[in-house]
Amino acid sequence: MFTAESIPASLTRIIADATEKAGGWQGFDAFMGQALYTPGLGYYANGLSKFGQMPQGLRGAEGVAGAGSDFVTAPEMTPLFGQALARQVAQVLEATGTDEVWEFGAGTGALALQLLEALGDQVRSYTIVDLSDSLKARQAQTLAAHAGKVRWVSALPAHMRGVVVGNEVLDAMPVQLLVRKSGVWHERGVVVEQGALQWSDRPTALRPPIEIDGEHDYLTEIHPQGEAFVRTLADRLTLGAALLLDYGFPESEYYHVQRHMGTVMCHQAHQSDPDPLQAVGLKDITAHVNFTGIALAAQDAGLDVLGYTSQAHFLINCGLVEAMQDAPLPERVAAQKLIMEHEMGEFFKVIALGRGVDVSLRGFARGDRTHRL
Repeated sequence: MFTAESIPASLTRIIADATEKAGGWQGFDAFMGQALYTPGLGYYANGLSKFGQMPQGLRGAEGVAGAGSDFVTAPEMTPLFGQALARQVAQVLEATGTDEVWEFGAGTGALALQLLEALGDQVRSYTIVDLSDSLKARQAQTLAAHAGKVRWVSALPAHMRGVVVGNEVLDAMPVQLLVRKSGVWHERGVVVEQGALQWSDRPTALRPPIEIDGEHDYLTEIHPQGEAFVRTLADRLTLGAALLLDYGFPESEYYHVQRHMGTVMCHQAHQSDPDPLQAVGLKDITAHVNFTGIALAAQDAGLDVLGYTSQAHFLINCGLVEAMQDAPLPERVAAQKLIMEHEMGEFFKVIALGRGVDVSLRGFARGDRTHRL
């Protein structure tokens, strides 16, 4: 059993070996995948606490809910989030005559519980796609009352019908780093020097999807794995919609001339830092989502873009404000953070992709920004 003390050194050795086998250099996307998903050691594959409202300094503190966590997601903040999302899920299920929900990366199972309780008999089957055995065990405990409906898979079936939900899934998919130095584009990767991981840049023919004005040095990301994920969804989803919620921008904002430091960020003990090569396996590594790239990948693969808006507009359209009126004060305070512009309301976006959905989705009734993609 690996511990918080042993994980970084053990995982660094594995990544170093993989780097040497790759010829002494590997791209950041390969490193990020290993840092997050190496069995037993990667951030999402080890057994350490991740989700909750108390930092790592309290890891193991008895009786403290969420102790030892690194970050909190919307479902852990308030069940009003899942209840609002359920109204959109219910509309799609009814419009398509389907009764299945699929969730990617279900975390603690909090969102699944909220959706199952809100949707009731509208859902016959709730399938969680998750690679982490420790998180699956935690989800099973959370969802024990719904054991007859819930199942876990590690890969998608050939065909899917219903609603796919992904809350903060795209940001954890490995990205490639591109850096322009003295007017020349390079791909940033890692090498091993004296047993430690170090940055190393190589000239590349890869480019951001739009031209970056100017000649100043510029660091950014491209998202082939996230776009491949959407194409896979398109290949498997025969009827229904995918609702993807995450932080990010449309292409014109993502690759703005002033966003020259990129968006890769690490999260540990409710603090952020920009260095993914340190404390490997103990902290989350994320990158913002280019929602234009996601939309184009979906359209090219045959899905319709059903809507794109801020989380605030989406949740308000789905009745969050009305639900807040009768909620206890702590729930109202937490829900307010979900829709306040300077909190999560504008930072997070929602995109809906679908096939065979012939109704206008309520979550995008006001404030739809599809035209900005």
